[in-house]
Amino acid sequence: MQVSKIEVTVDKAAIDKATQAFFQVFDNRNGTAPELDRLHRLCLASCVIIKTCGEAVEIYSLSQFIEPRDRLLNGGDLVEFSEREIWERTDIFGDVAQRLCAYEKSGVLKGEPFEARGMKSIQWIKTSNGWKISAVAWDDERPGLEIPSTLPTKGLDQR
Repeated sequence: MQVSKIEVTVDKAAIDKATQAFFQVFDNRNGTAPELDRLHRLCLASCVIIKTCGEAVEIYSLSQFIEPRDRLLNGGDLVEFSEREIWERTDIFGDVAQRLCAYEKSGVLKGEPFEARGMKSIQWIKTSNGWKISAVAWDDERPGLEIPSTLPTKGLDQR
């Protein structure tokens, strides 16, 4: 059985839309409340979320991940925060997909403005309710670790 290009295009569009929704969940610019509860609709209940960022690796269940982000984004320590995808590659095979993406983020953390970039790996599973995130892992740029200059990070549309 061969998967048609139309099916792959429809699946890619669904993953693009869901990825954009994932990034928007954390946005608290202009006093907007982040929509962290949307993560329950975007992710499988058993989703695993991993932050590396050069320090000790932090591994979270979905609920363990949401709780500290809720305090951070709604408690006033991190304001005017947003992040967006600037490059992506999505590979789809049947009901599984892998998206590797570069992103940039900015905000004001404890009164200090910041900007950063990094890479996320997002694993997707196609369910009867659409594409759901089964795992996310990310790392941020830091001295000695930069997004490869070979990635065309200027030009991903704003979708």
